[in-house]
Amino acid sequence: MSGLARAAAGKTSGMPMTGRRAVFAALCTVTLAALLWLMAVTLSPGGLGIADIIILTLFGLTLPWLVIGFWNAVIGYLIMRFAADPEAAVTPVVAGIRGDEPITGSTAILMCVRNEMPDRVIRNLRPTFAGLSTKGAGEKFHVYVLSDTSDAAVAQAEEKQFGALAESFRGQIEIAYRRRAVNAGFKAGNIRDAFERWGSLHELALVLDTDSFMSANAILRLVRVMQANPRLGILQSLVVGLPSTSAFARIFQFGMRLGMRSYTTGSAWWQGDCGPYWGHNAVIRIAPFMAHCELPPIPKGSLLGDHVLSHDQIEATLMRRAGYEVRVLPKEDDSFEENPPTMIEFIRRDLRWCQGNMQYVHFLTLPGLLPVSRYQLVFAILMFVGSPAWIALLILGTLMIALAPNVTDVIQRGPGLVLYLSVFVMWMSPKLATILYVLPRKRARDAFGGTARFAVSILTETVFFILLMPIMWFRHTVFLIGLMFGKQIGWIGQSRDDHSVAWSEAAQTLWPQTLLGWACIGLLAATHPAAVPFALFVAGGLALAIPLAVVTSDPKVGRALTRLGVGCLPEETSIPAELRELKLAALDMIAARQRGA
Repeated sequence: MSGLARAAAGKTSGMPMTGRRAVFAALCTVTLAALLWLMAVTLSPGGLGIADIIILTLFGLTLPWLVIGFWNAVIGYLIMRFAADPEAAVTPVVAGIRGDEPITGSTAILMCVRNEMPDRVIRNLRPTFAGLSTKGAGEKFHVYVLSDTSDAAVAQAEEKQFGALAESFRGQIEIAYRRRAVNAGFKAGNIRDAFERWGSLHELALVLDTDSFMSANAILRLVRVMQANPRLGILQSLVVGLPSTSAFARIFQFGMRLGMRSYTTGSAWWQGDCGPYWGHNAVIRIAPFMAHCELPPIPKGSLLGDHVLSHDQIEATLMRRAGYEVRVLPKEDDSFEENPPTMIEFIRRDLRWCQGNMQYVHFLTLPGLLPVSRYQLVFAILMFVGSPAWIALLILGTLMIALAPNVTDVIQRGPGLVLYLSVFVMWMSPKLATILYVLPRKRARDAFGGTARFAVSILTETVFFILLMPIMWFRHTVFLIGLMFGKQIGWIGQSRDDHSVAWSEAAQTLWPQTLLGWACIGLLAATHPAAVPFALFVAGGLALAIPLAVVTSDPKVGRALTRLGVGCLPEETSIPAELRELKLAALDMIAARQRGA
């Protein structure tokens, strides 16, 4: 095993966190420099002109996410492959947890809801509450349903149905419902209001979103880890998608399942106690949160909005500034969320994140933040700044090649091909890491539905991902331009049920992407057809945006993929008891397929 492998697997005893961060920074810096050099060589025919320098700069803006993701994945794979206990290698406190420790303190369970009918929320909560009660831990938890609902009809349904839920668990676990008349501060304000009212009654709080589901075992494990380390301020679980019959959600969350574990494990190796907080499916320590994590105000008149949308990472950096640890458990452990069922809904959610992440520019200079915390804020901003860079690269690169007598007057083919393949492999590396981990292990392959289904799912998701990402890059670009002129997105409800996207709706939303994609393809086809396959890396997804949105929203397609096992998750081959109680349509279809096999 190489020195890096031993260090990543936690087998090098003298590797302090500063050393890990230095190694990681060195790897990323060298890789960034190598890719920039390779791009410069690729653009070198005729010397580097102004257009070449612009392309080189744009390419540099896309690299941080690419390079950091690559090395997170590599280190994550080494830990998964060689560490005796990969989770303990990056979160040492879990090594001492047996699983039978008594729950000593009181934990508030916070369920935040807004303008969504409560049926789905209650469906997800019932098995959790029943599990906590069955394990004799119900008295240690108090549930607060925190409503920011503005729709009167939905509010009436909430009050009635959550009241019935509380009555059904009377004597087992306490459930309270509170609705605010004004959703000041959005979700972050909702939670702070609850803490101001009831925070002194509890030591810990588990934060859930409307689409969250966690088993009782998963919750108790988080609480036990928090009990074992009083300096833990936030403990984030790894969140995966619930089995779905939506084609879009199935394929998307299969890709998440491939990429998240290796990426999160690798990042936890060097970020350590400066880990992530994603705002839900996590436990926080209330006293330091209340004392140190109140969100700083956004300057009045900011084009980025008045209230912080992406509150979670700011709260994590403030918790670290106060001297408390923020850690993640990089293991799939009965902690779920529901993903948007269509591309249109996915775009709506992503734009809220885009505006929220861009708001971090106001907090980069907060006094006392740790260097890793500042990095996390910059990295979150670059997540979306890279999008217009990709779109600009497509437009400028297409024009340069189309106007040149020969492609070789613009780029060198050899270095260009090496660069193209390098970017693609690094782009896919978090998923490739998990694929390389799963393929040699029959039990792991069987968990994903067997070798054939796993291979088909990988191919399907790869094509889907290549098509989807340019669509998102374009939408981010348009939204960021709009932000400069005061256009904002509020905190809106989300449609979570499977539904079709009509061709007319898709065309109305996605025609600009389509126009740009076909314009670039057509221009290159008319001038230098050999360049078209390389342009498809970005232009292909744009050109097919409308049919991709329609096809992946079609319930018939979703049901067919579910029956065939495309996008199969381990929870679908070995269904946890708690998930059975949710009576998910996807699991019913899979059970029917298994009975007929």
